[in-house]
Amino acid sequence: MPTYFDTIKKVGQFLLVRQSFADVPVTDAGVDTFAFLEAAEGLVGLFDLLGSKAFSVVQNDLNGNITKVRTRYTATPTVSATLEQLVENEKTEKKQVATEGLMWLLRGLNFTSLALQSSYANKEEELSVSFSKSYDGTLKKYHSFVVKPIFAVTLKACPYRSVFYEKLGSPPERVDAELGKWLEALDGILKRMNTFYDKGGYGKAI
Repeated sequence: MPTYFDTIKKVGQFLLVRQSFADVPVTDAGVDTFAFLEAAEGLVGLFDLLGSKAFSVVQNDLNGNITKVRTRYTATPTVSATLEQLVENEKTEKKQVATEGLMWLLRGLNFTSLALQSSYANKEEELSVSFSKSYDGTLKKYHSFVVKPIFAVTLKACPYRSVFYEKLGSPPERVDAELGKWLEALDGILKRMNTFYDKGGYGKAI
């Protein structure tokens, strides 16, 4: 049985392998924009496995910010090949829509990444605990008193750990290995981009 990280997505008449963060090219020029956005869309799909419509608030936020970055990439592909180049190119404009969208996308990815890292490292920890701890240390400080209760309700909707991991595929050993590579690559990208944002004066990404 394939794992979630091997699954196929349909684009028009074509079937494509879902992009993994482990496959996103990272060079001296930066993080490949197109591959990163494809991998980010794959992460959004993970929330479908949680099996609750409550997570639509998280998915909508992630998808909205992916769209902002993709719109900029599509409009200026020659100067947006990497995330760093995209941000650098946009800084001369009055509104940095993609730069801000990418910042919030990175925050959302960091929230998800730290939750799954905790779950990955603590095999007995339920997802509601993993995601709640991650929220407290990531997105919560950026959210208003109106948004915080919404997320609190959402996080309580997490399924049992065993149910989620079963949906990731089998055998468990392969799921564990692929998830580990996926999380390590995502963590590396997040740290790289946080440093880039901080040094460039674009704000603190995560």
